[in-house]
Amino acid sequence: MKPQLDLICLVVTDMATSLAFYRTLGLDIPPEADTERHVEVTLPGGVRLAWEPVDFVKEMDPEWTAPVGSAQVSLAFLCDSPAEVDATYAHMAAAGYTGNEPWDAFWGQRYATLSDPDGNGIDLFSPLA
Repeated sequence: MKPQLDLICLVVTDMATSLAFYRTLGLDIPPEADTERHVEVTLPGGVRLAWEPVDFVKEMDPEWTAPVGSAQVSLAFLCDSPAEVDATYAHMAAAGYTGNEPWDAFWGQRYATLSDPDGNGIDLFSPLA
């Protein structure tokens, strides 16, 4: 069997703050997860998205250090329509999250970007046609 992508894990500095961002984005994460050391949800399509705090990661790998510079990962969320890109971005901005407002990209998509609390890029997109 060939390896299959099954899990994406984000290392976070503050579990509750990070999970609040992803809840606002629309992921179904129970409130009691805010105090856990490992949290994961299964996304449509079966891939799991997980979060682990820095201290937990350092317990598993004492040599681990946080990356420096720009975001090291970007997650892209497909929206149902260009209007949903706009509405989702507006919802996130109203909640205090920042990014680049939606635009019509030359590659044929409505696109917007946000930053999660740890600086990871979060893209929202939908085909224009």
